[in-house]
Amino acid sequence: LGARKRDRGVGFLAGDLVTQVCLLVVAKAPVPGLAKTRLAATLGDQKAAEIAAAALLDTLDVVARTPAAARVVAMTGDLDSAACADEIRSRLDAFTVLPQRGDGFADRLANAHLDAAAATGGLPIIQIGMDTPQVDPDRLTRCADALSDHDAALGMALDGGWWVLGVRDAAQADCLRSVPMSEPDTGAVTLEALRHTHHRVALLEELADVDTIADIRGVRRACAPQSRFWHVTADVSTGED
Repeated sequence: LGARKRDRGVGFLAGDLVTQVCLLVVAKAPVPGLAKTRLAATLGDQKAAEIAAAALLDTLDVVARTPAAARVVAMTGDLDSAACADEIRSRLDAFTVLPQRGDGFADRLANAHLDAAAATGGLPIIQIGMDTPQVDPDRLTRCADALSDHDAALGMALDGGWWVLGVRDAAQADCLRSVPMSEPDTGAVTLEALRHTHHRVALLEELADVDTIADIRGVRRACAPQSRFWHVTADVSTGED
């Protein structure tokens, strides 16, 4: 392999070689009654699923616009029963789609890193979920750039979790198996787990996840007016308007 010109956002410079990245989205089919249950308690199953679908589609659009060597979606759930199923299925044509595997969410995350790396020749992984539709290519690029002098990069979420994890080696994400997920300290425990395994971790911008109705207003303000999330939440009252 010879030296190649560095393409900003594609990867990081390691010696004379450009190491490209795989952008990985870990997603759940937005099925009414199963998607965004905390939102559904207030807005109803169908509306909550439509919001989840909009967030997923916006995320996929951003990932598709971000320069990368590969783009993978690790999917779980019955897409045939999902809100916006046809549009999601059409959008997924631009991605390598892999099934999630594992008994719990922590195992599924760790396995998704391994499976994405195996499918793409061992590329470094930049992994996000579908709860931050305000993400943009620049944020994903900064995560990839952080791997130039760190082993991992982590972006915390305002609710105590995290919204992005970048690793040079997919095996580094194996530490997620011991992290309790969906807890107020999930982000902090993830950071400690990464550091405990002697990884140099870059901390990135903190973002808000969309989990509850209180999250919608701030995330919507950060989304582009042409985004699906912006439009699907236009009629949602958060009690702060």
